Amino acid sequence: MVENLKLLLNNAYAPYSNYRVAAIVVMSNGEMFKGVNVENASYGAAICAERNAINSAVSNGYRNNDFKELHIMVDSDKIGYPCFICRQTISELCNDKMRIVLYTSKGEQVDVLYEEIIINPFTKDNL
Repeated sequence: MVENLKLLLNNAYAPYSNYRVAAIVVMSNGEMFKGVNVENASYGAAICAERNAINSAVSNGYRNNDFKELHIMVDSDKIGYPCFICRQTISELCNDKMRIVLYTSKGEQVDVLYEEIIINPFTKDNL
């Protein structure tokens, strides 16, 4: 997974922050969907790697219980956690059994539990 993420980092488009991110979501059947962050001069129009990968899986017909793992690598020596927009997407479209693995660009990794990063999510019950 580490080598795939390192290669995928090269596809990120981050001319403003120079903070490249790559994500791969693994489905319960083993199929994988990739995503990278894509920045924009209109900063609000940027999309994160995590949402890119998850949205790609959804576009291909997958839903909540289909998600098995989410792997995220940042182009940094420090572990990068998903932003809160990505955390909202994870809480909406993924399940609480999904494994989440965070990597540095050197391949150091940290496994986090869903409930460690998805705290008090905003759900349909809040509407």
